Amino acid sequence: MKRVGVAIAGAAITLAVAGCGPATPDYKSIWTTTTSTTTTTPAGEKPISLSTYFENIGITGAPVAPDKLTDLTVTVPEPPGWKPYFNVNLSPGTRTIAKGDTYPTAMILVFQLDGNFDVAEALKHANGDAELSENFKQLNASTDDFRGFPSSMIEGTYDLNGQRMQSYNRIVFATGKPARANLPGQSYLVQLTVTSFADKAQEDGPDIESIIKGFVVAPT
Repeated sequence: MKRVGVAIAGAAITLAVAGCGPATPDYKSIWTTTTSTTTTTPAGEKPISLSTYFENIGITGAPVAPDKLTDLTVTVPEPPGWKPYFNVNLSPGTRTIAKGDTYPTAMILVFQLDGNFDVAEALKHANGDAELSENFKQLNASTDDFRGFPSSMIEGTYDLNGQRMQSYNRIVFATGKPARANLPGQSYLVQLTVTSFADKAQEDGPDIESIIKGFVVAPT
């Protein structure tokens, strides 16, 4: 087992992006999948990443490919024109799909967690990586449960390699189906990150909306 290396808001993905920089970004949030808006980091406090929080309290984890899970189902739909994307720089087990050879992308990471922790406290740091992104501007956020599991979602824009990006990120603390009725299920961290160029967010909106609405995390 090792520390949980969580890559929030797509900042860890490096793709070969050709062409000129984007025009004036469209900052309007178009991925309206929640109704409540919250800020998880108190005003005046510098956020810390979720991976740093877990490291500080001794929680470790191991990446698991979504299609290798036996006690939990984690899937996203693949819109027409999207295809699997492979990059040796991504964590083992990461599933990524992309439209073409660059953004937009959708990335799923699953970590099998080892150790006991307060989920409510961990959720306070779930958006830390996004908030630490360069020039991050929050558009939407929610701490509502997702399909019955504790969850945190944040959407915003940020700078990456000279480009303005827009990203939707959801963290889910899920529990797998127990092997036997009297045993607890395995704890997992599931992350979905969908990233687009900010000035293409409206154009990519229908595909991105279908991915977000079709995201499934459920005991097998």
